Amino acid sequence: MIDRVRPDSPERIKRDSLITLHYRVATADGSELIATFGTTPATLQLGGGELAPPLEACLQGLPVGGRHVFMLEPEQAFGAHNPDLVKRLLLGELPNDGADLAPHAVIEFTAPGGGKFAGLVRELDATAALIDFNHPLAGKSIRFEVEVIGIL
Repeated sequence: MIDRVRPDSPERIKRDSLITLHYRVATADGSELIATFGTTPATLQLGGGELAPPLEACLQGLPVGGRHVFMLEPEQAFGAHNPDLVKRLLLGELPNDGADLAPHAVIEFTAPGGGKFAGLVRELDATAALIDFNHPLAGKSIRFEVEVIGIL
């Protein structure tokens, strides 16, 4: 972890803080996934589901004015890739019977209790699709860089 903190900044982020910050999420090899540096900073309510829980956990206790880099292994970030969460489903078992599907498309499913979850189409043929229900970043090491601008 690399830290650059202003010593005159006693205010620190809490679990439920409303914060303004710049952030960058990238894979360990440097492939940038999302970033606000160089654009408008983000304002996020922690605990509200706006940022993934593993990334929120990195923010807790950080001071205003600090810039930090966190290197997260898969187990600390989005978990290991679980092969049991990759399923081959017949097209008729998919929402809309698999109409208009393409490889790398994300499909939304409805659980028996009404909750929603997503799956990524890994492969597709005339009768079935291979769907990956892992988080897209599962199994990947993540570099999370933040610059805390303010706590509102």
